[in-house]
Amino acid sequence: MLRAEDFAARGRTSLRARVSRLRSKGWVIGQCAIAAGVAWWLAKDVFDHQLPFFAPIAAVVSLGMSYGQRQRRVAEVTVGVALGVLLGDLLTHLIGSGGVQIAIIVACGMSIALLLDAAQLIVIQAAVQGIVVAALAPAPGAAFLRWTDALIGGAVALVAATVVPRAALRKPRDQAAVVVRKIVELLRSAADRLGDGDVDRALAVLRDARATDVLIGELRAASEEGISVVQSSPFRRRHGEHQRQLAELVEPLDVALRNTRVVVRRVAVAVYRREPVPPSYAALMRDLADLADRVADELVADRMATAVVDDLVKLGRATATVEHSDDLSAEVILAQVRSIIADLLALCGVDPLEATDLIPLR
Repeated sequence: MLRAEDFAARGRTSLRARVSRLRSKGWVIGQCAIAAGVAWWLAKDVFDHQLPFFAPIAAVVSLGMSYGQRQRRVAEVTVGVALGVLLGDLLTHLIGSGGVQIAIIVACGMSIALLLDAAQLIVIQAAVQGIVVAALAPAPGAAFLRWTDALIGGAVALVAATVVPRAALRKPRDQAAVVVRKIVELLRSAADRLGDGDVDRALAVLRDARATDVLIGELRAASEEGISVVQSSPFRRRHGEHQRQLAELVEPLDVALRNTRVVVRRVAVAVYRREPVPPSYAALMRDLADLADRVADELVADRMATAVVDDLVKLGRATATVEHSDDLSAEVILAQVRSIIADLLALCGVDPLEATDLIPLR
């Protein structure tokens, strides 16, 4: 049963996560805001369009909230607008405007886009722009101005997309360090529960461990975004190889976190059932947590954690010298500790098969 302090802790964690998410997207929000203003200014003051509201809309939709596939979004928005404006203008001229006419325009626009095997954004834009044209009943020639507004907004978005901060390139390694430090926290907490036998706290650690999937999701998203940045921005192309190396860390970290969850679960089972677990197992978990902490430090420093490899290998070999137990939970804990060591070795650049061979089975 959750205690009041558990609810309070969850609330603080949720608030921190939201603030962190806002900070991480601050640059993108500012970029979208500036692009929208520039697109409006170009369309209205430079090209003398009376109400160029779609120019800033096209800029914001094209940029989106991520750095990935921006050029593709620009093309999809432009094509979707062209189709929607064309159908809206044509059908409004033929059948007038109103609720029934808007329904027909939306159905035709989305159907044609789907028949063209268009992306979802094109389908939606075709429908939305058809509605706008039909509802506002533009004057003759206004549809062409709306098309040029879309081009202006898309052009501004393309220029803005080339300006990308270094933060997007740092985020994958920083998020990788967050995942490793979570592994550290779970290992230490699990070791403490083996020591004090507190069932409630052991179950709380297990709940915490089961909520860690989001960390891998964020790491995967940060990695994909980093790759997208170097592909879309000519100013960041030189970072391509480094971003690909960071992307290769996602899988071993995912596996390491999964194995850590198994350790936490077996510790909770052992504590709940009062199963004996050799004290040396808790010591191994604490030693592993210390080494994982060093791996996180190396990631933050933007280095492959090769300096930790030898100590990880020593700890792996030390697992063969501890006492063994006939209890299932204890054996699972020991086996998973070995697996996490292998995962961290892979994270440090060791070939995964070689990492497995470096750790004795018994």
